Amino acid sequence: MTQTASDREMWTELLAGLGKRHDRQDFIALFNHFAPQIKAYGLSTQATPGLHAFAEELVQETMIRVWRRASTFDASKASATTWIFTIARNARIDLLRRGAKHKSDVDADDVWLEAEADQQPVEELEADRNRRLVREAISQLPIEQSQVLAKVYLEGKPHSEVARELNLPLGTVKSRVRLALNKMKLLVPQ
Repeated sequence: MTQTASDREMWTELLAGLGKRHDRQDFIALFNHFAPQIKAYGLSTQATPGLHAFAEELVQETMIRVWRRASTFDASKASATTWIFTIARNARIDLLRRGAKHKSDVDADDVWLEAEADQQPVEELEADRNRRLVREAISQLPIEQSQVLAKVYLEGKPHSEVARELNLPLGTVKSRVRLALNKMKLLVPQ
Protein backbone atom coordinates (compact mmCIF):
# COMPACT_ATOMS: atom_id res chain seq x y z
CA MET A 1 0.00 0.00 0.00
CA THR A 2 1.60 3.21 -1.12
CA GLN A 3 1.15 6.35 0.90
CA THR A 4 0.75 9.78 -0.55
CA ALA A 5 2.68 12.71 0.84
CA SER A 6 -0.49 13.98 2.53
CA ASP A 7 -1.01 10.54 4.17
CA ARG A 8 2.56 10.55 5.48
CA GLU A 9 2.07 14.09 6.76
CA MET A 10 -1.19 13.15 8.47
CA TRP A 11 0.35 10.15 10.30
CA THR A 12 3.33 12.30 11.28
CA GLU A 13 1.03 14.99 12.69
CA LEU A 14 -1.05 12.44 14.58
CA LEU A 15 2.04 10.82 16.07
CA ALA A 16 3.53 14.19 17.04
CA GLY A 17 0.17 15.16 18.58
CA LEU A 18 0.08 11.91 20.51
CA GLY A 19 3.55 12.65 21.87
CA LYS A 20 2.60 16.16 22.99
CA ARG A 21 -0.94 15.63 24.29
CA HIS A 22 -1.38 11.86 24.72
CA ASP A 23 -4.62 12.37 22.80
CA ARG A 24 -6.74 9.18 22.68
CA GLN A 25 -8.30 10.13 19.34
CA ASP A 26 -4.84 10.46 17.76
CA PHE A 27 -3.92 7.05 19.15
CA ILE A 28 -7.16 5.47 17.94
CA ALA A 29 -6.57 6.80 14.43
CA LEU A 30 -2.97 5.52 14.46
CA PHE A 31 -4.09 2.16 15.86
CA ASN A 32 -6.87 1.72 13.31
CA HIS A 33 -4.43 2.42 10.48
CA PHE A 34 -1.31 0.61 11.65
CA ALA A 35 -2.68 -2.39 13.63
CA PRO A 36 -3.75 -4.41 10.55
CA GLN A 37 -0.38 -3.76 8.90
CA ILE A 38 1.53 -4.77 12.02
CA LYS A 39 -0.61 -7.89 12.33
CA ALA A 40 0.17 -8.82 8.74
CA TYR A 41 3.86 -8.28 9.53
CA GLY A 42 3.49 -10.61 12.54
CA LEU A 43 1.71 -13.21 10.43
CA SER A 44 4.65 -13.21 8.03
CA THR A 45 6.88 -14.61 10.80
CA GLN A 46 8.04 -18.09 9.84
CA ALA A 47 8.03 -21.16 12.12
CA THR A 48 6.18 -19.50 14.97
CA PRO A 49 3.74 -21.75 16.83
CA GLY A 50 0.47 -19.96 17.54
CA LEU A 51 1.05 -17.55 14.67
CA HIS A 52 -2.23 -15.63 15.06
CA ALA A 53 -1.71 -15.20 18.80
CA PHE A 54 1.85 -14.05 18.09
CA ALA A 55 0.60 -11.49 15.54
CA GLU A 56 -2.03 -10.18 17.98
CA GLU A 57 0.58 -9.87 20.73
CA LEU A 58 2.91 -8.06 18.33
CA VAL A 59 0.18 -5.49 17.58
CA GLN A 60 -0.52 -4.96 21.26
CA GLU A 61 3.15 -4.71 22.24
CA THR A 62 3.95 -2.35 19.37
CA MET A 63 1.04 -0.02 19.98
CA ILE A 64 1.71 0.10 23.74
CA ARG A 65 5.27 1.13 22.95
CA VAL A 66 4.01 3.74 20.48
CA TRP A 67 1.73 5.18 23.19
CA ARG A 68 4.51 5.27 25.76
CA ARG A 69 7.28 6.56 23.47
CA ALA A 70 5.38 8.94 21.20
CA SER A 71 7.03 11.92 22.89
CA THR A 72 10.41 10.71 21.55
CA PHE A 73 9.24 10.75 17.91
CA ASP A 74 11.26 13.17 15.76
CA ALA A 75 9.77 13.81 12.32
CA SER A 76 13.10 15.17 11.07
CA LYS A 77 14.69 11.72 11.53
CA ALA A 78 11.97 9.39 10.22
CA SER A 79 8.41 9.25 9.01
CA ALA A 80 5.70 8.02 11.37
CA THR A 81 5.43 4.79 9.39
CA THR A 82 9.16 4.12 9.58
CA TRP A 83 9.25 4.95 13.29
CA ILE A 84 6.28 2.70 14.11
CA PHE A 85 7.58 -0.21 12.04
CA THR A 86 11.00 0.10 13.68
CA ILE A 87 9.21 -0.34 16.99
CA ALA A 88 7.28 -3.29 15.52
CA ARG A 89 10.50 -4.91 14.28
CA ASN A 90 12.13 -4.53 17.70
CA ALA A 91 9.01 -5.82 19.46
CA ARG A 92 8.95 -8.81 17.09
CA ILE A 93 12.56 -9.63 17.93
CA ASP A 94 11.81 -9.30 21.67
CA LEU A 95 8.75 -11.55 21.40
CA LEU A 96 10.65 -14.17 19.41
CA ARG A 97 13.50 -14.14 21.93
CA ARG A 98 11.06 -14.34 24.82
CA GLY A 99 9.27 -17.23 23.12
CA ALA A 100 12.52 -19.11 22.50
CA LYS A 101 13.72 -18.49 26.06
CA HIS A 102 10.48 -19.71 27.64
CA LYS A 103 9.59 -22.43 25.15
CA SER A 104 10.78 -25.30 27.35
CA ASP A 105 10.97 -23.44 30.67
CA VAL A 106 7.24 -22.86 31.16
CA ASP A 107 4.59 -25.47 31.74
CA ALA A 108 1.27 -24.60 30.08
CA ASP A 109 -0.50 -24.78 33.47
CA ASP A 110 1.92 -22.24 34.95
CA VAL A 111 1.59 -19.56 32.27
CA TRP A 112 -0.70 -17.50 34.50
CA LEU A 113 2.24 -17.11 36.91
CA GLU A 114 4.29 -15.31 34.25
CA ALA A 115 2.77 -11.82 34.52
CA GLU A 116 4.99 -9.24 32.90
CA ALA A 117 6.64 -6.90 35.38
CA ASP A 118 5.58 -3.71 33.62
CA GLN A 119 1.98 -4.74 32.97
CA GLN A 120 -0.45 -3.02 35.31
CA PRO A 121 -3.67 -4.69 36.55
CA VAL A 122 -5.73 -1.69 35.43
CA GLU A 123 -4.31 -1.97 31.90
CA GLU A 124 -5.11 -5.69 31.85
CA LEU A 125 -8.69 -5.05 32.93
CA GLU A 126 -9.10 -2.30 30.36
CA ALA A 127 -7.67 -4.51 27.61
CA ASP A 128 -10.05 -7.34 28.58
CA ARG A 129 -12.97 -4.92 28.58
CA ASN A 130 -12.00 -3.56 25.18
CA ARG A 131 -11.68 -7.06 23.70
CA ARG A 132 -15.12 -7.96 25.08
CA LEU A 133 -16.66 -4.76 23.66
CA VAL A 134 -15.14 -5.41 20.24
CA ARG A 135 -16.36 -9.05 20.23
CA GLU A 136 -19.87 -7.89 21.19
CA ALA A 137 -19.84 -5.19 18.50
CA ILE A 138 -18.69 -7.68 15.84
CA SER A 139 -21.53 -10.03 16.82
CA GLN A 140 -24.01 -7.20 16.13
CA LEU A 141 -22.79 -6.66 12.57
CA PRO A 142 -24.57 -8.24 9.61
CA ILE A 143 -22.98 -11.62 8.82
CA GLU A 144 -21.62 -10.37 5.46
CA GLN A 145 -19.72 -7.57 7.21
CA SER A 146 -18.48 -9.61 10.17
CA GLN A 147 -17.30 -12.37 7.82
CA VAL A 148 -15.28 -9.96 5.68
CA LEU A 149 -13.94 -8.10 8.74
CA ALA A 150 -12.76 -11.38 10.31
CA LYS A 151 -10.95 -12.45 7.15
CA VAL A 152 -9.23 -9.09 6.70
CA TYR A 153 -8.28 -8.26 10.30
CA LEU A 154 -8.24 -11.55 12.18
CA GLU A 155 -6.83 -13.73 9.42
CA GLY A 156 -4.73 -10.91 7.96
CA LYS A 157 -5.82 -11.54 4.39
CA PRO A 158 -5.64 -8.83 1.73
CA HIS A 159 -8.92 -7.55 0.29
CA SER A 160 -8.21 -9.19 -3.08
CA GLU A 161 -7.79 -12.64 -1.49
CA VAL A 162 -11.01 -12.22 0.51
CA ALA A 163 -12.81 -11.23 -2.70
CA ARG A 164 -11.57 -14.41 -4.43
CA GLU A 165 -12.46 -16.64 -1.45
CA LEU A 166 -15.97 -15.24 -1.13
CA ASN A 167 -16.48 -14.86 -4.88
CA LEU A 168 -17.26 -11.16 -4.48
CA PRO A 169 -16.14 -8.09 -6.40
CA LEU A 170 -13.19 -6.32 -4.77
CA GLY A 171 -15.24 -3.14 -4.38
CA THR A 172 -17.91 -5.05 -2.44
CA VAL A 173 -15.31 -6.40 -0.02
CA LYS A 174 -13.87 -2.92 0.51
CA SER A 175 -17.36 -1.44 1.00
CA ARG A 176 -18.27 -4.09 3.56
CA VAL A 177 -15.06 -3.48 5.49
CA ARG A 178 -15.67 0.27 5.48
CA LEU A 179 -19.32 -0.13 6.54
CA ALA A 180 -18.35 -2.59 9.28
CA LEU A 181 -15.66 -0.28 10.64
CA ASN A 182 -18.07 2.66 10.63
CA LYS A 183 -20.64 0.60 12.55
CA MET A 184 -17.94 -0.58 14.96
CA LYS A 185 -17.13 3.07 15.74
CA LEU A 186 -20.75 3.55 16.79
CA LEU A 187 -21.01 0.27 18.70
CA VAL A 188 -17.77 0.47 20.68
CA PRO A 189 -17.81 3.30 23.22
CA GLN A 190 -14.68 5.45 23.46
